[in-house]
Amino acid sequence: MTTVRFAPSPTGFLHLGSARTALFNWLYARHTGGKFILRIEDTDLVRSDAKFLAEILADLKWMGLEWDAEPIFQTHRFEVYRKEAEKLLNEGKAYREGEAIIFRVEKGKTIELDDLIHGKIIFNTDEIKDQVMIKSDGSPAYNFSCVVDDMFQGITHIIRGDDHVSNTPKQVLFYHAFGKTLPSFCHIPLVMGADGAKLSKRHGAVAVEEYKKEGILPEALANYLILLGWSPGGDREIISLEEAAKIFDLKDMNGVQVRFDTEKLKWMNSEYIKTYDINKLLPLIKEHLIFAGLDPEKLTEDRLKMLIDIYRVRIRTLNEFPKLTECFFTDSYSIEEDGMKKYLSSADNKANIKEFAEKLAGESDFSKENIEKICREISAARNLKAAQIIHPTRMAISGKTKGAGLFEMMELLGKDLVIKRLLKSAE
Repeated sequence: MTTVRFAPSPTGFLHLGSARTALFNWLYARHTGGKFILRIEDTDLVRSDAKFLAEILADLKWMGLEWDAEPIFQTHRFEVYRKEAEKLLNEGKAYREGEAIIFRVEKGKTIELDDLIHGKIIFNTDEIKDQVMIKSDGSPAYNFSCVVDDMFQGITHIIRGDDHVSNTPKQVLFYHAFGKTLPSFCHIPLVMGADGAKLSKRHGAVAVEEYKKEGILPEALANYLILLGWSPGGDREIISLEEAAKIFDLKDMNGVQVRFDTEKLKWMNSEYIKTYDINKLLPLIKEHLIFAGLDPEKLTEDRLKMLIDIYRVRIRTLNEFPKLTECFFTDSYSIEEDGMKKYLSSADNKANIKEFAEKLAGESDFSKENIEKICREISAARNLKAAQIIHPTRMAISGKTKGAGLFEMMELLGKDLVIKRLLKSAE
């Protein structure tokens, strides 16, 4: 059975590049009917933190990447690593240096590796120094513990970033020393920033947690990361994890470095927002409203759903929603000064919206259809373009020059509030 693993170190939040690696491992496991398992590489006792581990696991689940067995923790296995090192020591393949146990690298040997993406890779042991297996403090070295755990967990395919290519010959030596068959190696190109340099904080947000807080949907982030190195074929860009798992194969992956494009991710997120289940979107929007200092309880749930529905086509990330819709939750909304000067400084515009308010006050039907009818009747009677009423009205009730359909906005705001704001702006 195909068995792959993702092995995060809980020394920081889940990096986008690491999330992408986890995705490709998960996809291959699901495509082949295999297992996707976790190993927590927490041997850095100084930097490892339980809060980072909790966040990493939460982010994986958030993206839809469930694992198939309880994770193993390297800090729980120090005695296992020591015993495995002593086996090689007793076979004369290693030596002690104080409390450390060091593997003896035989020189003059060639190591050939068939990488599933890069093809044949050749190393010479003359370029590899003797390898520490157990450090003097009793903790394991990375390359040794990695091999011991991969053998223990029955890993058949090691799918990881190109930055691990240099570790591979050292790990291959350990497999040979233990007399074990090599797993298949697949080193995927790293994710780069827009400038072609390795993706880092200087390029902006690099952790899954940051994009989650910004209002990127999990399906959108997973979809975008999948496309960084693999394509479902044709011009298709929107694909679910389940659909991708059916057709994903390592042999179809691209071997060139890929660049992370924040704007492309936001576009993809907007496509998901447009069709997202409103009942799943609702609690997420509420979180962003509360974070922005707005009270979602100002609207009934049904009205809030209607508001989301008319604005979902206008946002790329969920954290854009509060700024665009603040006028529905508070009278202390921000005002676009240029818009005020353009639409609410003239006496004519003030007279138009005052008449609009007075006509609406006498109407019992405050539906968007009737509001539009009144607007067009006034514009016709005054020989105006409807826009000459619509733009000042939008400015008066929202403080903005752009937004959802005006008449839908007015219906949602309600008759009393709309008239109050129109009359105040007409003063």
